[in-house]
Amino acid sequence: MVISELLTEMSQKLKECGIENSYFEAKCILEFTLNIKPSELILNAKNEVLKKDEDRALNLLKRRISGEPLQYILGTQEFMSLPFFVTKDTLIPRQDTETLVEFLLSETEDLPLLLLDIGTGTGCIPISLAHFKKKFRCLGIDISEKALSLAKKNADNLGVSERVNFEILDILSQIPNAKYDVIVSNPPYIKSTDIDTLEPEVRLYEPHLALDGGADGLTFYRRICDIAPKILKNGGLLAFEIGFDQKDNVYSLMKNDFKDIKVIKDLCGNNRVVAGYLK
Repeated sequence: MVISELLTEMSQKLKECGIENSYFEAKCILEFTLNIKPSELILNAKNEVLKKDEDRALNLLKRRISGEPLQYILGTQEFMSLPFFVTKDTLIPRQDTETLVEFLLSETEDLPLLLLDIGTGTGCIPISLAHFKKKFRCLGIDISEKALSLAKKNADNLGVSERVNFEILDILSQIPNAKYDVIVSNPPYIKSTDIDTLEPEVRLYEPHLALDGGADGLTFYRRICDIAPKILKNGGLLAFEIGFDQKDNVYSLMKNDFKDIKVIKDLCGNNRVVAGYLK
């Protein structure tokens, strides 16, 4: 079978299973299997595919058809136009979170600021910020050792490991020692009772530890708002990613200790970021 025939077959199977962008996903899987660039896939469309490569591609396709996210299959996800390694130990970086990073990039100057990212996962937030802000120094904390190992790998791969460090810390029971100019967090914010209603690709594959925000979805916001005044420098910035319906609740948690609170919408028009400065 030649490349173009295998691509057509894979795309059709994905389409039959109701997967959107079936051609794009089939193309990604085949490029990954053959270890070739998109342009090479086109140029070599009439080349025969080795049986072992065909078998491997079809096995990866079965994983996708079963519902496993493409990003976990390929082991990568682009975020802020940067490549990040991903595993099932971390959430997949999403475009929604780019709204948070873009806000911080526009809100801060490229000064030697110290930033804390709570619940860092892949490290996509502090790594992206350090990539674009060359004077930033960042610390990412997480309760998962496996997530931190992956975050360190991403920092090394993107050349920012000298300015981005990672530590294991349970934010619900521990408090970071230093004082920070900026605290940022995309914490777990799904209500515990809503976990079972999530899309299968999320519910069955992404780590619940990084999704479950407690009974009301606000456990981590409440804790971070409580300790932030103790670990932020005077006038420091606190910025959260939020669920689309959490603006009022998070605003209420912040209003006593923070001023100039802003709400930023994502590209879909949903409330996505709440941020304010320590009074």
